[in-house]
Amino acid sequence: MALSASEVVLDTLRIGDAGWLIQRHAELYAAEAGFDASFEPLVARILADFLDHHDPARERGWIARAGGRRLGSIFCVAGPAPDTAKLRLFLLEPQARGIGLGQRLLDTCMEFARGAGYGRMTLWTHESHRAACALYARNGFACIASKPVHSFGQDLVEQEWARPLSPRA
Repeated sequence: MALSASEVVLDTLRIGDAGWLIQRHAELYAAEAGFDASFEPLVARILADFLDHHDPARERGWIARAGGRRLGSIFCVAGPAPDTAKLRLFLLEPQARGIGLGQRLLDTCMEFARGAGYGRMTLWTHESHRAACALYARNGFACIASKPVHSFGQDLVEQEWARPLSPRA
């Protein structure tokens, strides 16, 4: 049976979600991008920092769920400047791709950031994540920095993307 976007609920974190986020990021990035085991502790540190220190008025995470299954995630956290939000931990399970869920998660994250008073959003990704980069570009993000790196056992091109949030662009 095909998954429909209308079946998906965007929810806050529950018991067990942190472990799932770490595991699925590690497994999917290993399978799809060849990342080694050094990626998993990075995800764990990002998530632990969020769980231990986030300001609920300015930072939030969402888990996409349908029929008891976790299908994806996205987080909005404070960036390096007071007016800057940072998109983190954006993930879609393979069976949840192509139904508009990525756009819905991104819209939800950006709307929250606007409501929390951020004027700008940034994110970090790799050039090889072509579908995600296309989604960011369609939504007004621009690649503002790019550099070759060797990370997670791979030669990659690391990118920083940014966009204004107010007014809606």
